[in-house]
Amino acid sequence: MESVPARRVLIIVPAWNEEASIGRTIDEISATVPDADLLIVDDGSADRTAAEAERHGARVCRLPYNLGVGGAMRTGYRYALRNGYDVAVQIDADGQHDPRYLTELLERLDTADVVIGARFATPDDPYRVRGPRRWAMILLAWVLSRVAGTRLTDVTSGFRVANRRAIQVFAAHYPAEYLGDTVESLVIAQRAGCRITQVPVTMRARAAGQASQSPLKAAVYLSRAIVALVLALVRDWSSQTEHLTPTTPTTPNPGSAA
Repeated sequence: MESVPARRVLIIVPAWNEEASIGRTIDEISATVPDADLLIVDDGSADRTAAEAERHGARVCRLPYNLGVGGAMRTGYRYALRNGYDVAVQIDADGQHDPRYLTELLERLDTADVVIGARFATPDDPYRVRGPRRWAMILLAWVLSRVAGTRLTDVTSGFRVANRRAIQVFAAHYPAEYLGDTVESLVIAQRAGCRITQVPVTMRARAAGQASQSPLKAAVYLSRAIVALVLALVRDWSSQTEHLTPTTPTTPNPGSAA
C-alpha cells in the first residue's frame, strides 16, 4: 500500500506592533509544530516586530503600510497558494492562541475545508465577553450557523485552519474590511462550497500589551458587526468564486506574497 504524503502546513501570523510578544509566539509554535513552516506577515509595524521575528528564525513578509488583519492574511494565503501548501493556519501574534490545539484542528480537515478554534464551545470555557460585544458574537454565531448548516459558537475567532480548497478562495477574495476577516470570510467560504466546522479551544491572556475595551467601543463593535454581516450575506460571492482553478506552485519568495 502506498504511503500518504504528509501535508505541507504553513502557519501565518499577522503581526502589527507585536515586538514584545512575537518572539515568544514564534518559539512556542516552532517547539509545538516543528514540521510546519512559519510566515510572519509584518503589517506595517512601527516597532521592531519584523526584526524580532527574524531574530527568532521566522520567515518574514514586510508590508509597506498597515492593511489590517484581513489584508495581512490575504497576503499569507496568496503565499500559501503560490507555494503549494496543503494547509494554511492563522494564529495571532499576541500569544492568545495555544498551538497545542493545532493537532485537533488539523485532524478535522478530513471532514471540512475550514476549521475554527472556537471559544464558548463548552459550558466551562473560562473566556468571558460581556455587553454589546457578546451580544454581537451571539447574533453572528446564530446567523452563520444557519448559513453554514452547522453549529458555530465563535465566528469571530482568528484561530483557524484551511485546506487547499479554502486557501484558493481566500487568496483571491479574503476581505480586508473591519470584521471581514472573520465574519465575511466564512460567508465567502460557504458560498464557494467550503464546509465549515469548529473545535473547542481555550484562549489565553495576551502575552504582552492590552486589548482596549470601553462601553462605546463595544457599542460600535455591535453596530459594525451587524453591518458586516448584512453586507456579507447580500453580496453574490458564488459568481465571483466559481472561476477559481488550481495554480502551479512556485519557489518560495516571501517578498512577493502581497
